[in-house]
Amino acid sequence: MEEEMERSPGRMIGRGLEKLSKLELIERAKQHIFSLGLNDVASYLCRLNMKFGLAKIHYTQYKLGMEPNATFISAPDETVTRNKVRWENGIGYGGKLSWGSGEDKVMILDVMPNACGMLVGGIKNPPEPREIINNVHELKRKGAFIDDTKVSWDFHVGNHFIDIFRVAKVTEINLPDYIFIIHSAAPELQGENQKRLGLYYHKSSVLKEMMKEVKTPFGPCRVVLDGDAKEYYEFFRHAEEFAKKRRRLAAAEIFGDFTEIINETHQGLLNYNEIALGCHYINQQGQMFPIALRADLPTYIVRGNLNLPEETIEALGFYKRAEKLGVMDRLKNLNILPHGGGYTFPDMLEASGEVETNNERYFMIEMKNGIGQKIISSTEGMPFLYRGREVIVRTMELRMCDIVARLMPIYVLKI
Repeated sequence: MEEEMERSPGRMIGRGLEKLSKLELIERAKQHIFSLGLNDVASYLCRLNMKFGLAKIHYTQYKLGMEPNATFISAPDETVTRNKVRWENGIGYGGKLSWGSGEDKVMILDVMPNACGMLVGGIKNPPEPREIINNVHELKRKGAFIDDTKVSWDFHVGNHFIDIFRVAKVTEINLPDYIFIIHSAAPELQGENQKRLGLYYHKSSVLKEMMKEVKTPFGPCRVVLDGDAKEYYEFFRHAEEFAKKRRRLAAAEIFGDFTEIINETHQGLLNYNEIALGCHYINQQGQMFPIALRADLPTYIVRGNLNLPEETIEALGFYKRAEKLGVMDRLKNLNILPHGGGYTFPDMLEASGEVETNNERYFMIEMKNGIGQKIISSTEGMPFLYRGREVIVRTMELRMCDIVARLMPIYVLKI
């Protein structure tokens, strides 16, 4: 293992990282988190957990001869991940995680990209719920293949859904009167498959054999390097295209003729060293995206603004810290948007601290009723709600996008 770690010693910055205590490493990692979140309990839990993940990644970068300056910059829907493995890896949600130039062939597998995204489609008339239910059951019954991979439909799993909307307000763009959104990923490719690799290291024996485990004070960090990193990145691109085809196929089978308006990924790799963790990535000024809140609130179609401008960075109090850490370019080229409201927890008031033992973390939660504490190791199984309009308000305040349409929900299906 140590021989593997000596592959590129020329860029070593932050010498002596191994001399820092765990507390010092965590404090160092905290400086590399830049939050645009709402500062509710879910937002704070995200940062509490993310500092452990960043500290682990910093140590891994150091061992690999990279500059240990990974950053997490969150969107206004900054929140937790309810995926237990990803959470235990120290990963938060609702932001962009960066750990290199974009071209360094070092892929961090702990982030677990899954190619989740949303397809926004236009239709002339909304089908009756019974018709959609019948079409979904028929879709599941007859089965389907994409690129020789059998599709396993999962509209009932997690936060995947089919939404039907009436278009209530439009500015300069021409939209149909009715719109649907299909939210789904590529679960078929999480483990090894006909295309070999698999996205998740704990579900693919092929990937597990290929990866390296870098020992850190916070537990192992799983990576693939060089040619293996290239192979993994190419596989992710295949998975992303598979997920987009999968959403298109579902739309055609469920709704018949439709107009594709948007089909974008919000959980996936942007390059070798960046991942969008539950946020939209803006490739060009004015690109359109959906921001889907709750079933009882409008969804918004927005045009993204390239972000963040210098004046916003200064107003947020990030400027001096970003300059000192040498990561200003990541803030100026953030270019993300929330993809939804994000989870929040109705019975929790605040996270008051954490305990770390044997690389396992426990978080102390103060309750809204003022009685007792809740101590949790993950958010799996915790009662939650999705946030509301406060996310879109925060996004507009930061001038990250402009609203071009408001969609009023008719019904949501999780079947």
